[in-house]
Amino acid sequence: MAGFFGKDKSINRVLMIRVEAIRPNPAQPRRHFDEEELLSLSRSIQKNGLLQPLTVRKLGEDRYELIAGERRLRAAKLAHCRAVPCLVVSVSEQQSAVFALLENIQRQDLSFFEQARGILTLMETWGISQEEAAGRLGMAQSTLANKLRLLRLPEQIQKLVSAQGLTERHARALLRLTKEEEQRQILEEIKMHDLNVAQTEQLIAKLLQEAGKPKAQKPKPVRIVKDVRIFYNTITNAVNLMRQSGIDAVAQRRESEEYIEFLLQIPKSQVSSGPTTSVSQSETA
Repeated sequence: MAGFFGKDKSINRVLMIRVEAIRPNPAQPRRHFDEEELLSLSRSIQKNGLLQPLTVRKLGEDRYELIAGERRLRAAKLAHCRAVPCLVVSVSEQQSAVFALLENIQRQDLSFFEQARGILTLMETWGISQEEAAGRLGMAQSTLANKLRLLRLPEQIQKLVSAQGLTERHARALLRLTKEEEQRQILEEIKMHDLNVAQTEQLIAKLLQEAGKPKAQKPKPVRIVKDVRIFYNTITNAVNLMRQSGIDAVAQRRESEEYIEFLLQIPKSQVSSGPTTSVSQSETA
């Protein structure tokens, strides 16, 4: 094929080619085309013609593949052009995919999500590494890696980020959150308060900090006993337990107008230390 192209006098020349003979580039990374912009461009083409040629590669007899100029080709079709000027170049299918991605990146026509998907498609289709892809695209490998990381965001979150017109740094900040619900929550805050990147990062850091704190334990309920007869039984049981242990303990109960008083007597000879103890308790029953 290379030999064929080398002998083809159409290579590296601008030719008028029928619109029907040009197929879109299957590696075209751009998915969204603004309809108003296309209509405006089509009106300009109707009035002034297509001033900048498309770039195509030859596939066979009267068959071409678009390399650069998808937007212009679409507008030309809207303008009902039968033929458009094209620069015919000799490149491989892989080079064509690289050029299609490069054209959109350099013109900043792609969103950062479209860029990331285009890079990933390029790598998967041709089995090339991040380092090789970065070299071909003239991009630092760290930059390319950061763009690919954006695809970890759920598709619905990507759509919301794009719809709100947020920046790539906003999107990267959302990657710190692993739950889609939390990402949606942050996007709502950004939309409501028009948060910049720094404010967004602070909000996410606060959310993560709060999520990392141990939950406060509920205090154990304190049982309030109002029946003092329970305490009488406790003293009686204690005295009985001492007697079972061989201690001649004696408990006497006395009542006055203000108190119910217990006198607990334990022989000193049976205890290493401890005087006779008197227990008084207000009567509440």
